[in-house]
Amino acid sequence: MCGSFAICKNKNVISSMPNQQSDRETEVSSFGDLLKEFEQTHTKKPVTGEGREGTVIAVSGDLVFLDLGMKEEGALPAASLRDASGELTAKVGDKMQVAISGHDPQGYFLLSLIKFERPKDWSGLEKAFEQKQTISGVVTGAIKGGVTVDVGARAFMPASRSGAKDAAELEKLVGQEISCKIIKLDIGDEDVVVDRRVVLEEEEKLSRERLLGELREGMVVHGTVRSLMDYGAFVDIGGVDGMLHVAEISWGRVNKPADVLTVGQQVDVQILKVDPKKRRISLGMKQLLPDPWSQAGEKFHIGDRVKGVVSRVTDFGAFVELEPGLDGLVHLSEMSWSKKVRKPADVVKPGDLVEVVVLGVNPGDHRISLGLKQALGDPWHDAETRFAPGTVIDGVITSLTKFGAFMQVAEDVEGMIHVGDISNEKRINHPQDVLKTGETVKAVVLELDKSKRRLRLGMKQLIPTSVDEYIAEHKEGDVVTGRVADVSKGRVSVELGEGVHASCVLPGGDAKEEKRGEGRTDVSALSSMLANKWKMGQADTSGPARKEVARAGQVRSFRITRLDPDKKRIELELAS
Repeated sequence: MCGSFAICKNKNVISSMPNQQSDRETEVSSFGDLLKEFEQTHTKKPVTGEGREGTVIAVSGDLVFLDLGMKEEGALPAASLRDASGELTAKVGDKMQVAISGHDPQGYFLLSLIKFERPKDWSGLEKAFEQKQTISGVVTGAIKGGVTVDVGARAFMPASRSGAKDAAELEKLVGQEISCKIIKLDIGDEDVVVDRRVVLEEEEKLSRERLLGELREGMVVHGTVRSLMDYGAFVDIGGVDGMLHVAEISWGRVNKPADVLTVGQQVDVQILKVDPKKRRISLGMKQLLPDPWSQAGEKFHIGDRVKGVVSRVTDFGAFVELEPGLDGLVHLSEMSWSKKVRKPADVVKPGDLVEVVVLGVNPGDHRISLGLKQALGDPWHDAETRFAPGTVIDGVITSLTKFGAFMQVAEDVEGMIHVGDISNEKRINHPQDVLKTGETVKAVVLELDKSKRRLRLGMKQLIPTSVDEYIAEHKEGDVVTGRVADVSKGRVSVELGEGVHASCVLPGGDAKEEKRGEGRTDVSALSSMLANKWKMGQADTSGPARKEVARAGQVRSFRITRLDPDKKRIELELAS
């Protein structure tokens, strides 16, 4: 009969019954062979370099654990199973091909995804060398200048070709399985030199090309800041570097990447553009944050008074940061009520905290118009009260032109003194003959036009004249003596003193216009007589009154009917 192991199916088993002892011996022998065969095939321990299929059973930290069968388990570095974004591509239950690379102290097999075979003899090494094949090997020890590697024969790998950054990293390679290429082979001297760095560079190149083919605009990936420049940062996004321009770091203004980033920092970035031909990848960080302009229309309204910091100054205006990533423009024309501002830098500089008024909001075009002068208040608002005609004010001469002088009478308010209103004493060809820039003078308001923002001033009007003195010394109703200077169409021009003239309207028939050269009186005698009467301040009314026609040159008595100090006008009537 067959036993429980079904050994009767073996071709060596004799099933006839005549010799029972012989049958028993044969059965025992066959059973031993089968058990040996079973142990050899089912309990064979994996060896370094052997390929196996494993099933993922757990993920813990940086390791992925796999069931290799026959109650054997191995650990694979999780880094080898992550994609460009850092996500693990394997999950529990997945099957994959791995290679045994060694053992760890806990009894687990160390696994790798390296699928390159290790040559078994010198002919295999020679073939790999000639065909520049990538082979696998195990680093067996560290020696001067590099490490020894078992590639089917003892080989030497220089430290410079190991791909290790320093001695400590080179030391960690001992016991690990690596991929390499034979760069020198001398069978006679059994001299073999291998290179791991060239394989790493090729793998990196293939990885970059694969990644470049997988990346798409709009993808969000995880990366590490590798280096910082003034114009941007280079970010490693899984074996390939992308450029993060300084303008794409934040919606707010960033002067240089080092202000907000550090080398080694982990960041999430968005793919903005991929150029496989030039191997260029453009990245952005601010795209992962809300665009401040999306809510600008809700936050800012025309007429709002807001505060901000001047971010930059140009020839045409200044940009004011109202919040990170949201700048408004104060145009040069909106900086001052005065027309004397030539450039924005004369008013503000970067870093200044200013208060402005919102003049316009256009979120679609990313534009906000701001006014600086509006926040300061319109100096012409109460101009009618502050600068009414006749008001005497002090000010500083700001500039001189051929036709007059400009005088600052208040903040952002200037008035103009015409060259003819500067002095009474002499004719002035140019204001610079009597005035200079920066000089403080006194003037009187002659005219105000608020709509045109014009203020006409005068200086000579503040200097007393002989007319002013005469008016100050007399009153309406006084009888004075004067010489008839001119008679024309019923009106008489009367000279009351040096530089003092008045007008008189005579009754019909009382005015007689003299022809030139006729009826002239003795000038010297008249001057003496006038001087006498002017000193007395009134006409001599003693004696009988005489009624005669007024003629040019006559000295007559007049009564003052009106005195107008503002217009410097004197009106008379005949007193006798």
